[in-house]
Amino acid sequence: MSSTTDLRPYLRTLDAETLADLLHAHAERDPVLRQALENRFVTQGSDLAEAHRLLDTAVMAGNVEYAAKVGSVLDTLQRLLDAGSRADLAPLARRTVDDISEMLEQIDDTSGEVADRLDRAVELYARACVARPPDPESLASWILEVEFDGPGWPVIELADFASALGDKGIARIKSTVDSVLAEQPSGTKRETAERLREELAEVSGDVDALVAILAAKPPRVDVSLKIVRVLRAAGRHSEAIAHAARALTHDKKEEAPPPEEEPVPLSRKGFDESPGSATYLALRQESLESGRWIAQRKTALAKLRELAAESTEAADELVRALVGEDRADEAWRVAVRFEASLPVRVELADSRSVAHPAETIPVYRDHVEELITHKDPNSYREAARQLRKLRTVHKKAGTAEEFSSYLGTLVEIHKRKTRLIAEVKAARIAIRKPVKA
Repeated sequence: MSSTTDLRPYLRTLDAETLADLLHAHAERDPVLRQALENRFVTQGSDLAEAHRLLDTAVMAGNVEYAAKVGSVLDTLQRLLDAGSRADLAPLARRTVDDISEMLEQIDDTSGEVADRLDRAVELYARACVARPPDPESLASWILEVEFDGPGWPVIELADFASALGDKGIARIKSTVDSVLAEQPSGTKRETAERLREELAEVSGDVDALVAILAAKPPRVDVSLKIVRVLRAAGRHSEAIAHAARALTHDKKEEAPPPEEEPVPLSRKGFDESPGSATYLALRQESLESGRWIAQRKTALAKLRELAAESTEAADELVRALVGEDRADEAWRVAVRFEASLPVRVELADSRSVAHPAETIPVYRDHVEELITHKDPNSYREAARQLRKLRTVHKKAGTAEEFSSYLGTLVEIHKRKTRLIAEVKAARIAIRKPVKA
């Protein structure tokens, strides 16, 4: 193979974990590379780790403290972006947006302080996506989820994300918008789709489509002015003058027809009588079909959160409702905030450990301890199986030594449980021998 072969196309096909292992192995042989990586970790990695820690603790804080902690996270993001950091800041920025959005559904933000943080978080997320574009279809899916299934916030401007979305992401959004417009004759979903269609025309630079969309709206001064601006920006000055002249002939605006009253979904009564994950998801299905899910979701989730604060069983129901919506991140935060049952947290941890291994370590440790308290062979065998899983999670999190220390302490505490120790050994988990003085 030629020494000038560009390996970057091949390297881009590798997953992050494989790349990390290769880079780590090379750094172990190259002191200069290792020092450079350590310097980057100190200046950036530690900042990101601290930002994630602040988000982890912010969920348990009051409004004022929450706003302060989130503000610190946003300051860190802005500082790194302004400095031209090469770190991928989009995951942290998106987590911050999602976290603030969820918090706004639970608190009374009359001061608007938390909402202001959300606007800033979206702005920084857009910058992070432009700096290090994520998968365009994944980004498009997130935008569509916020727009069509969210509580009405955050406010997203497609123009801010256009370069990160690229042709593939824009096409994904356009396809969904076209489907909604074809299937929904009225309702909130259609209104959202019409707004997105206008933004898509602006982003793509399709002047004719944008003018047609604007011209189809009821005549208003602001709409006419926008048409004139669009035509002038495209260099079509004669058309802009002609449109302005026509707009001046209207003596008054046409009154918009009164909005149609939205029927109450049949499944709403079932949810109100027995709020839980099953009735919530039934309400969701019916409301999605009628295009009225955004308003229904806000009140239904508020009820489930109110109940979740009162009992573990209700917290589990809230988690299951969010999982049923494919909102895994939100379900995890809810499970932590409202102390869902251990079985539910373990189930969530099994999927979350892939991308966020460090966050799931406490859950697996709690599970191991709970299994050991049963004091029967089957539970000991399952505890050993969970220890193997915990070892893998620690390795992914880069804390393999911490697992060895934890295991040594665990074995020392339960050394008289010979059947447990035997199961651990049978699971091929190396037990560190105590150091003799």
